[in-house]
Amino acid sequence: MKTKMSNQVPLLMLSIQQASRHPIPVRATLRRWTLVALENSVEVTLRFVDRREGSELNHRFRGKEDATNVLTFPYGKFPYGKKGFGCAGDIVLCMPVLLREAKAQRKPWRAHCAHLVVHGLLHLQGYDHEKDSDAKKMEARETAILAYLGYPDPYSDSSRG
Repeated sequence: MKTKMSNQVPLLMLSIQQASRHPIPVRATLRRWTLVALENSVEVTLRFVDRREGSELNHRFRGKEDATNVLTFPYGKFPYGKKGFGCAGDIVLCMPVLLREAKAQRKPWRAHCAHLVVHGLLHLQGYDHEKDSDAKKMEARETAILAYLGYPDPYSDSSRG
């Protein structure tokens, strides 16, 4: 898959950290989900945490009292080849929240995990959902990526059981 900016194929530097007692997808699966979501070169750490760390991070960086499903920490852009830039950052997924949401939405936890990895990667690459128009663009991109990966639209009612 080529980037929008150049003819170069995006590069991926992926680190995976498991700081959760819950099982996580295998590295090859996480790498595949990540590669499909790339529009730019990315240096990213996927960190899987339990509720305590998720709550601490959400409180420290967002002022929220409890853990959330995914947090993205972009560190900026770096030069990539002659024509483009890449980005770097961390994506933190809180496994207890992810598992609870998947159960409540009656969807496989792996499908929900794929959605949150893709969601975090899009944030890292500059997507946002603060305005309705931006949310529609981001949700459309997520839906297309997840369909390519074989997962249903995470925003449709039919994907929730």
